[in-house]
Amino acid sequence: MEVKTSLLDNMIGVGDMVLLEPLSEDSFLGNLKKRFDHSEIYTYIGSVVISMNPYRSLPIYTPEKVEEYRNRNFYELSPHIYALADEAYRSLRDQDKDQCILITGESGAGKTEASKLVMSYVAAVCGKGHEVNKVKEQLLQSNPVLEAFGNAKTVRNDNSSRFGKYMDIEFDFKGDPLGGVISNYLLEKSRVVKQPRGERNFHVFYQLLSGASDDTLRKLKLDRDFSKYNYLSLDSAVVSGLDDAANFRTVRNAMQIVGFMEDEVQSVLELVAAVLKLGNIEFKPESRCNGTDESRVKDKNDLKEMCELLGMEQSVLERAFSYRTVEAKMEKVSTTLNVAQAYYARDALAKNLYSRLFSWLVTRINESIQAQTKARHKVMGVLDIYGFEIFENGDNSFEQFIINYCNEKLQQIFIELTLREEQEEYVREGIEWTNIEYFNNAIICDLIENNQNGILAMLDEECLRPGTVTDETFLDKLNTICADHQHFESRLNKNSKFLNDHSLPHNCFRIQHYAGKVLYRVEGFVDKNNDLLYRDLSQAMYKANHSLIKQLFPEGNPAKVNLKRPPTAGFQFRASVGTLMRNLQTKNPNYIRCIKPNDKKASHIFTDSLVRHQVRYLGLMENVRVRRAGYAFRQPYEPCLERYKMLCKRTWPHWKGPAREGVEVLMADLQIPAEEISYGRSKIFIRNPRTLFFLEEKRKQCLQDLATLIQKIYRGWKCRTHFLLMKKSQIVVAAWYRRYAQQKTYRNIKSATTVVQSYTRGWQARKLLRELKYQKRCEEAVTTIAAFWHGTQVRREYRKFFRANAGKKIYDFTIQRIIQKYFLGLKSSMPSMSPIDRKWPARPYGFLDGVHTELRKIFHHWRCKKYRDQFTEEKKAVYEEKLEASEIFKDKKALYPSSVSQPFKGDYLEISKNPKYQKLNSAVDEKVLLADVVNKINRANGKGTPRIFLLTKKNFVLADQKTGQVKASIPLPDVTSMSVSTQKDGFFALKLKEGSASAVKGDFLLSSEHLIEIITKLHRIGATAADREKLKVDISDEFLVQFKQDKVCVKFIQSSPKNGNSVSCKRKNNRLLEVSVPTSP
Repeated sequence: MEVKTSLLDNMIGVGDMVLLEPLSEDSFLGNLKKRFDHSEIYTYIGSVVISMNPYRSLPIYTPEKVEEYRNRNFYELSPHIYALADEAYRSLRDQDKDQCILITGESGAGKTEASKLVMSYVAAVCGKGHEVNKVKEQLLQSNPVLEAFGNAKTVRNDNSSRFGKYMDIEFDFKGDPLGGVISNYLLEKSRVVKQPRGERNFHVFYQLLSGASDDTLRKLKLDRDFSKYNYLSLDSAVVSGLDDAANFRTVRNAMQIVGFMEDEVQSVLELVAAVLKLGNIEFKPESRCNGTDESRVKDKNDLKEMCELLGMEQSVLERAFSYRTVEAKMEKVSTTLNVAQAYYARDALAKNLYSRLFSWLVTRINESIQAQTKARHKVMGVLDIYGFEIFENGDNSFEQFIINYCNEKLQQIFIELTLREEQEEYVREGIEWTNIEYFNNAIICDLIENNQNGILAMLDEECLRPGTVTDETFLDKLNTICADHQHFESRLNKNSKFLNDHSLPHNCFRIQHYAGKVLYRVEGFVDKNNDLLYRDLSQAMYKANHSLIKQLFPEGNPAKVNLKRPPTAGFQFRASVGTLMRNLQTKNPNYIRCIKPNDKKASHIFTDSLVRHQVRYLGLMENVRVRRAGYAFRQPYEPCLERYKMLCKRTWPHWKGPAREGVEVLMADLQIPAEEISYGRSKIFIRNPRTLFFLEEKRKQCLQDLATLIQKIYRGWKCRTHFLLMKKSQIVVAAWYRRYAQQKTYRNIKSATTVVQSYTRGWQARKLLRELKYQKRCEEAVTTIAAFWHGTQVRREYRKFFRANAGKKIYDFTIQRIIQKYFLGLKSSMPSMSPIDRKWPARPYGFLDGVHTELRKIFHHWRCKKYRDQFTEEKKAVYEEKLEASEIFKDKKALYPSSVSQPFKGDYLEISKNPKYQKLNSAVDEKVLLADVVNKINRANGKGTPRIFLLTKKNFVLADQKTGQVKASIPLPDVTSMSVSTQKDGFFALKLKEGSASAVKGDFLLSSEHLIEIITKLHRIGATAADREKLKVDISDEFLVQFKQDKVCVKFIQSSPKNGNSVSCKRKNNRLLEVSVPTSP
């Protein structure tokens, strides 16, 4: 990545307009366009930064860029807003100079974003720490709150600031932020009640309706539909790229960070809702008996809801909208308001309520972000205020007049401070100061603000005088007093040259501002300057029980009635501007001039006429001329010598003496005329930009020559280095090749030697093998002969004994060999140790049949014993139960095979662990052998009722499944037999002993998924009891069950699976229950 060391390196166009040559408006615009087309949106005029709005995101605000501009000289890198912010911050921190950054430009030029960038840069480069980070976060989060309440969508800008903001950020001696103070100027409160076509009201109204929860809107008595509110314009209610709901959440979070309490946030939202409700109040005319007209509220629902929000009586506010009380000394006169006056009063209340709420917000934010310590602080002020406003259609009114007056004052202080800075630098450097001719706009400021004959003074005088006061009488006064002023023009004044000027309407006047002529329409000047709110409305609002209203309308307090008229809007703004100017004059100024490249809010479009208009009214050409009036360029000696020393042989490559002497030698060698340069104490001053461009051109040519020389030397070095490397490589390659060749020859010789050796060893081995084979055959032949000979001798000796016993011995030997072979074969083919393995080796001979069968039985018994020895007592009991179940149900009950693989768990309900059955468990004294849920069959309808079935050694218990209440507890001796079917059903009957206490209600017919286990356990308990007979198990598809006095036959039939595979029981008659068991598919 290329690193710049000067503003002049690789310039696109001219980075500093002071160096523009030739200087004209066309060349100025051409330079701006060239830089804008290459995404260079920042350009300098000396220390002033021109910022073009790119209308797109650029990768020039990253943390890496912040570090790049940190602690760097202002002209060291290409123009950037970070350079100005860093210069201001370092001057404040290191030189203890209070700073102010003045950001101006028209709506949509990017003033608000510029102020955010300055604040974010300062926040990034200053100190760290918990408290410091908290202060920085509060300062930064104040922006979303003020933007929501003070910004709106206009035709020029989707996020236009409709108020002026000045923020003083306070720092300690280390340069860490301590807090801040915000001042606001001229909120455009008329926007609350009326917006131009294509524009919106303030953001907060739309954010509240879009982002608040349904519960919040219900409490505020609001609806999400924008069309239900008269104060909200509908043609631009939804703005592309603006998420009102998300922004509302951001504002709520920002208010929390800044320090707003939850009840304060709720109070603010209630006042915003009240403004919306106020706009829906409409009036109707009503004639009185005396012939005068008065107004009445049409629909009182919105009035009622608004009064409920503010905690005030509806009748009080309704009267304030219908009557006006005028007090003069000790007299009170009450007059009725007609419909027009009522609407005026309503709108005046809405504007005052919102503007006072905004001022309260600013005050509340200041309470949170102000510095806690009272020691002296270093201050950096950031001013974000409207630029010069000129509407081409001549629709400039009181607001534009006030805004342009403020810009006249800012231009005046800019010229004064710029000239003062120039003069101080000249004096500091010991260079003679020459007077600079420039346009001094003090005469225009005096025309507006003069206490005797100024336009604002005459407007206040006209508003305060008795009698009929209109905008026309005000214009007549201007025509009388300002007729001879060279910067005032009117069609009706005494100056005859404007009588036939048809571009100047009769109800208008024109002022020659420093930025050009502006035509003002006097309509509304008097009303807007009066900014009158009827005292009845102030007193009505003071009576509200809302926590904020009394603070916002203190003049409504009856105990503090003040008959003096409140100051006018013009007077208040002139005082605020005067305070601001005095504040700015105590600080070192830094300027950012914002320019909007086009009206389409689109990137890559540069509208020449629009930019030319802004350049004129921002006075940028005047800025350049003032800056160039003395010396166009100045630079310290060290950087100057470092940059241009290659232009002189005496200073290249190193100058041994002082830097100033080196620069003087350099300039003399280049034959620069003496009148073009001056030598200060630490800097060289160059009068004409042509001289600087001459130096740059010479430097560029010299750099090319130096580059050629460096290339030549480098290429020679590179070629020689390459040759030496090739030579060295050739030697290495040759050495490696010779080594390779010798190794290859050696391997060939070694391979040949190995082959010869192998053939020789093979021949010797084969010869030795033949000798050994011959010797072995000889030994075998001798042994065979000897064996035959010894055999012959033995046979001759024992022939007579052998013939007598040979048959029996052969038979015994044969039988022994056969049995030995049988046992060895049996050993190798033994079956597995599983008792259910039926495999057994086949017998090889018939005479072994009995032994074979007996061995099989012995082996089976032995492995069964081995298998049984592994059982625990519990497992033995389970298998005994399984064995007993097999004896009872095998080949008798179709359900039995499916139960073989299922272990008998016993306690299926975990009754001892489940807290649900704690009461039931405590009711049973003995150990529970089985706990399960069964269905008790009702003889009336054949339907089952869930019951808990508990089995102990002495009883079985039936309990309610939900409550755990015991329904029946039957001693086992009272059970005589059990009946089940042969089918795959779970039905079983427990028959009780006749005459026993348990048999009063009859036998039990039950159904369970674990029938096999239940019957087996009952049968097993009966078999182990010594004092009673073994329970009989009757397996039949028909059996009788005793229900009270009647016997009912239970019959089991097979049916097709129509409704699934479930078993169903139906009552056929009083004596028959039929159980349908689906057949298996």
